[in-house]
Amino acid sequence: MKAVSVAGSSDDPKIGTTGERARSAAEPDGAVRSADGGPGPSPTAETGTTAEAAEPDGPEAAEPADREPEEDRAPNAAAETEAKPAPQSAGADESAGVAGTAGTDREDGADAAPSPAAPSGIGQAEDAGGEADSSTASEPEDAEDESPEAGTPPTAADEDDATPAPARPLVADRAEQPAADPATAGPPDADRTAAPGHPEAPEATEPAHDDDNDPAPEAGTPPTAADEDVAAPEPAPGSSPRTAPRRPSWARGSESDAERTSRFVALEPLDGPAPAAAPTPPTAVGDAPREAVAAPLELLAELTNTAPPPETPRRTALRRVKVWTPILLLLAGAVCGAQLLRPLPAPKLVGSAPLHTLDGQLTIPWPAKGQGAVRVSGSGDIGTFGEQKPVPTASVAKVMTAYVVLKDRPLRKADPGPDITVDAKTVADGTSTSESRIEGLSAGTKFSQLDMLKMLMIPSGNNVARLLARWDTGTDSEAAFVDKMNAAAKELGMNDTTYTDPSGLEASTVSTAADQLKLAEAIMKDEAFRSVVALPDAQIKGLPTPIYNNNGSLLTAGLSIRGIKTGSSTAAGGALMWAAYKSVGDETPLILGTLMDQHVESGPDPDGANSLLLVKANSKKIIEAVRAALASVPAVRKGDPVGYVDDGLGGRTRLVAARDLNVIGVPGQQLRLSLTAAAETVPHAAKAGSEVGVLTVGDGAGAKSVPVAVQRDLAEPSFGSRITRLG
Repeated sequence: MKAVSVAGSSDDPKIGTTGERARSAAEPDGAVRSADGGPGPSPTAETGTTAEAAEPDGPEAAEPADREPEEDRAPNAAAETEAKPAPQSAGADESAGVAGTAGTDREDGADAAPSPAAPSGIGQAEDAGGEADSSTASEPEDAEDESPEAGTPPTAADEDDATPAPARPLVADRAEQPAADPATAGPPDADRTAAPGHPEAPEATEPAHDDDNDPAPEAGTPPTAADEDVAAPEPAPGSSPRTAPRRPSWARGSESDAERTSRFVALEPLDGPAPAAAPTPPTAVGDAPREAVAAPLELLAELTNTAPPPETPRRTALRRVKVWTPILLLLAGAVCGAQLLRPLPAPKLVGSAPLHTLDGQLTIPWPAKGQGAVRVSGSGDIGTFGEQKPVPTASVAKVMTAYVVLKDRPLRKADPGPDITVDAKTVADGTSTSESRIEGLSAGTKFSQLDMLKMLMIPSGNNVARLLARWDTGTDSEAAFVDKMNAAAKELGMNDTTYTDPSGLEASTVSTAADQLKLAEAIMKDEAFRSVVALPDAQIKGLPTPIYNNNGSLLTAGLSIRGIKTGSSTAAGGALMWAAYKSVGDETPLILGTLMDQHVESGPDPDGANSLLLVKANSKKIIEAVRAALASVPAVRKGDPVGYVDDGLGGRTRLVAARDLNVIGVPGQQLRLSLTAAAETVPHAAKAGSEVGVLTVGDGAGAKSVPVAVQRDLAEPSFGSRITRLG
């Protein structure tokens, strides 16, 4: 406990009243000691009379420095007790001397501002009179706990010094606060005064003097024996101690450290010279809120004032990864979504091989010169011989004439068709001796379309070919019909064929054996045509004599030859398009062949008559060899892999034959394979063994087929295949 008494000589009632209020507020235990340490008069004896005597009537009573406003008083505060100054003793004279010296110093520096360390009330009293009233103050026993810094305790020599050290506030953090405005400030620490026995006991303050020569003891210096000689008066028994009223924060001139909620923190150095470093304020219990508030501000200052770390390749790479990773992930997600929304491509069936070769080998007796080709309808080509170059066709061209007429004006079975009138030009052409012709015709005579076809194909009448050409187009010229012949050749794929007349008499009508084989297979599908070319001879009403087939010797050779057309000329030599049959098991396949550009090597050959005999003889050898080798052989066995299903995204599912398949062919023959879907579309998914396609062996009319099935389960494309598709 530390108590200090300071006496003043001012007669101003305001100063005395202020000192008495400060002394009363700073002495919670109610004990008053004299300057020499003896007990003073009890304040209870003069409670009423002293208060009234100390407050004069008149204008001075209304000044703010005399008394506090009524609204600043705490609602639950006890009644204020004011005490009279105790009689001065010898020790009081010494205190008065010290106070007088302080007042003299204050008067010498009247123009100076009040010390920031002095409380507001004391600074106000010094401005008014220069001398402070004597007061006593007591400090709770735990005052040392509230002051974190401890100073050096004063010695007896310090007390006897002629120039006493200026008094300092007992609480260190009070020295940090500036003096309040005299017009508005009340007693110092009035709001912190508590009732006796309260944990937060009031702290007394002493007026400071401006003696710069003596160093001020640090806040929190332990009191000495001399400091404890003066004790505060104790309240009388039964009376309520009077405490200073609390003032709200909005009415106080300045906030205490415990109540301050914010503090200015410079984020950057201020302009101008840096101020002198202020002493570090001691940490008190009331400073916790200020530190808690300052922590975020200090963190903000650290964040804003801290320079970024130096740039390194690793930090640059990490920053780029952090920036680009979400962008790339977003783009990848968008691409994946777009890919998954795209429709799946249609699956396709792909064959494992385009051709299948039958076991064995057949040697066909081809002639030494010319060109030829043979095929089995439905199985495909057996083979070709010679250079396939365009050569004159001679009367074989009449097969295309019949094809175009039957295409434009087809005949049903046993239907003779419309009548055709013989014109004068046909009669005139029949008198020529340099070509084959139908003689004995008369202009105006009518023959059926079927009879006209017989006169065209059996004896090979050139004049009838020209008549059919004009009748088909309805013109007097054969040119329009020739155009139709060439158009039909293109449709059949006869790319090396050119027609210039409907009869083939002109050497400019040329073709190849392979092209004419295509035409033979197409025309033999017509039943009316097959019935005509199979006749060795015919009797036609209106003709004076029967007509005979030029290949009659072949038709009657016992080789089942059924046509088709012979041709001969000096330019073409001998040419033959033939058709033969052979029964194999329960099947009778059609064998087709052509042999062209056959010329006799010696002797005369008027109009190719001898070459015609040559071509028929060579053709007979070929027909006999092919018919002898023709047989039914296995082409595919059940379970053989024949291809796969391509899902369009790289996935493949193997296809196998669902059953055995036999075909009719000759040894060594190459059969064409084609794989098609069983339905309009191939499914995206199917169970193992499901038939999804058809395998066709051979080509043309009569080709055979077998169903194919998936060897394992057919599944839709995987997720990875769908998102990585490019097409």
